[in-house]
Amino acid sequence: MAARKEEKGPSMIETFQEFKETKNIDRTTLVSVLEESFRNVIAKIFGSDANFDVIVNPDKGDFEIHRNRIVVADGEVKDENKEISLTDAQKIEPDYEIGEEVSEEVNFSKFGRRAILNLRQTLASKILELEHDSLYNKYKDKVGTVVSAEVYQMWKREVLLIDDEGNELHLPKSEQISRDTYHKGETVKAVVLRVDNENNNPRIILSRTSPKFLERLLEAEVPEINDGLISIRGVARMPGDRAKVAVESYDDRIDPVGACVGVKGSRVAGIVRELCNENIDVINYSSNIQLYIQRALAPANVTSISVDQENHKAEVYLQPDQVSLAIGRSGMNIKLASMLTEYTIDVFRVVSEGEADEDIYLDEFSDEIDQWVIDSIKGIGLDTAKAVLNAPRDMLIEKADLEEETVDQVLRVLRTEFEQ
Repeated sequence: MAARKEEKGPSMIETFQEFKETKNIDRTTLVSVLEESFRNVIAKIFGSDANFDVIVNPDKGDFEIHRNRIVVADGEVKDENKEISLTDAQKIEPDYEIGEEVSEEVNFSKFGRRAILNLRQTLASKILELEHDSLYNKYKDKVGTVVSAEVYQMWKREVLLIDDEGNELHLPKSEQISRDTYHKGETVKAVVLRVDNENNNPRIILSRTSPKFLERLLEAEVPEINDGLISIRGVARMPGDRAKVAVESYDDRIDPVGACVGVKGSRVAGIVRELCNENIDVINYSSNIQLYIQRALAPANVTSISVDQENHKAEVYLQPDQVSLAIGRSGMNIKLASMLTEYTIDVFRVVSEGEADEDIYLDEFSDEIDQWVIDSIKGIGLDTAKAVLNAPRDMLIEKADLEEETVDQVLRVLRTEFEQ
């Protein structure tokens, strides 16, 4: 008996219960999907489901199927699915007459193992499709917001995380801070960058390097931003290293920079830790682009600025001792200022007539020459522009271990400076 029962495959109760507790799908939709799935199978068996009533009750975990047929005279049945002979009808109820409708319950499990497997496959396909739609709609509305999820698996190119509903979230290598480390089971914060939906298969992409991530962390940490008293007007990041944030206050009594930084940096301290000690500079936004660029270049003190608003370019003039501050280590400060203000910024040194022949330290050229090249040249004892220009070209190539093209480019940059 056990073998015979096993051959019939999954029971109808098992089939139904498997899909009863389905996540992310509301009751009305689930009932509709279950009914449609039953009807699809019925239509394949009988050619039509039009004369069937399907009643699904997911709360009780059961269902009923009734077939409606018209009573016809014996021997006149042309469609057994839609018609029943008078004799067969009166076996159900003795008082049935020709022309009346007979409704009888159908035992779906008697349709056979293939019908049940067909139903299971149809249900699984439709439930999966609905879950994908639900997941896509849920996270589509969360793009730009911060989520927390648990690290599930780590690969070379991405980290797989799981949210509290068991949904898979992806954190690609390109969206990770370089100093990030991950351990299975730990909770990670990130911003929802986008939701890809190729072939109705949602793929949620997270980011920890997006400027929006820093913006959302500030909103959560600074009540004045959340209350609308302070607005974040711009964010520029070099993830894990340094960031610049421009803020504006709508209340003259509130210092936006002080409110964001907090007493002794208390408000940004947690954010800095979250971002692997990323140094965060907060500046006051200004609609005056010259003033905005000047503030963005802090801690350098700008002497004067010439702005080409049409082409979004700015020429900034500084005293020689301020140039390296404006450029920053590896050109980081000027890059962030350009990103924040959306202006291409060119730095010029203010040189008086009596200082025209003054030498210039190589570090001041880090906006035009890669820092590793400068470090290679300094490594052989040449610290200034003139020292390099006076050195034999072959020596620069051999001792500094640089390519000929690289050395020639350095020499061109340095000569151009003195020609100016």
